[in-house]
Amino acid sequence: MVPNGWDYSTLESLCDADAPITYGVLKPGDYVSNGVPLLQIKDLLKNLHDIDSLHKISSELDLEYKRSKIKKNDILISLVGTVGRIGLVPKELDGTNIHRNLGRIRTKYFDFLFHYLNSDVAKNRIGLSASGSSQSALNLSVLRALKVPVPPLPEQRKIAKILGTWDKAISTTERLIDNSKQQKKALMQQLLMSKKRLFDGSGRSFEGEWKEVSLGQICHRVTEKNNGQSTNVVTISAQQGLIRQDEFFKKSVASATLDNYFILRNGQFAYNKSYSKGYPMGAIKRLNRYEDAVVTSLYICFEVTEHTDTDIHFLEQYFNSGLLNRGLTKVAAEGGRAHGLLNVKPSDFMDLKLKLPIYSEQQKIAAVLTNADKEIELLEQQLADLKQEKK
Repeated sequence: MVPNGWDYSTLESLCDADAPITYGVLKPGDYVSNGVPLLQIKDLLKNLHDIDSLHKISSELDLEYKRSKIKKNDILISLVGTVGRIGLVPKELDGTNIHRNLGRIRTKYFDFLFHYLNSDVAKNRIGLSASGSSQSALNLSVLRALKVPVPPLPEQRKIAKILGTWDKAISTTERLIDNSKQQKKALMQQLLMSKKRLFDGSGRSFEGEWKEVSLGQICHRVTEKNNGQSTNVVTISAQQGLIRQDEFFKKSVASATLDNYFILRNGQFAYNKSYSKGYPMGAIKRLNRYEDAVVTSLYICFEVTEHTDTDIHFLEQYFNSGLLNRGLTKVAAEGGRAHGLLNVKPSDFMDLKLKLPIYSEQQKIAAVLTNADKEIELLEQQLADLKQEKK
């Protein structure tokens, strides 16, 4: 059933007659420095206006595949792996080409169809149509036959205009988040390396050298076994910190018995000795969400020792900055496991060096960086709200 005045049409019937839905270059071969840009699936996650970041193919190969050259307002769709990823060609990419893992859709209804193909309804239909053993693949014949509910052209334009307004708000908010993260990163480098000093309570700039200490001088290891105290199994996410396994993985990957896991209390830290995005030497995160949790004994767990004049929030920001990476690189050797676990001994970890200002300056720095985090979190919540409203 479709609303009064709407019709069902195949995607192919809505496309330009002289430009059928097609895929791109089969074998791009070696990329060249001066050639024709070639879009791939991964490029749909980037800013398509950034033409300099794209791989390039020779002009001869581009001419051989002139059938798949793209124009402004063509719709691109991923055909392999994560099928149904959508992009709209900007004017900067007019006349370039696409890889075989992308399909090109050329239609005068591009503004409406771009939003429709990005909808959950269309993605579900495309997903159900995808086939493949090792990875999903979307056949062009299936894509061409995809049924699309089509309103009258004036209504299409109104729908596209409304959704386009949300797209602009989403894009603006995403840029604000990126800018805020870059600003915070620069601020961390200045404040956590004493390149910029804040003002103390009397309005004067903090002075004096920072003191070098080992992690073991201000913290001690936590090695308490769970022994049935908690069933709250968490994992370290580079972006979300210590988070429940069933929330992060959508399932539990823990052992059947949790007695030999370490138990963490709120405010304690855990170090995951494997690479994660943004953390090449592993991530150190503090338990903030829960009163207690259990973690694998592969993690190195620790907490701040009382009466060491160490602010826990300052340490959290210090760990997130990556300033320990140089020291970790010196003591770590990558293990033989496929997941790239680093051979960091607990004793070597606790011997890592860091520099600390006096306690009051630690508190000031932590407050500034925490406020920056809150601004980013607020923007991220606004982004989530906008995406939900658009959906």
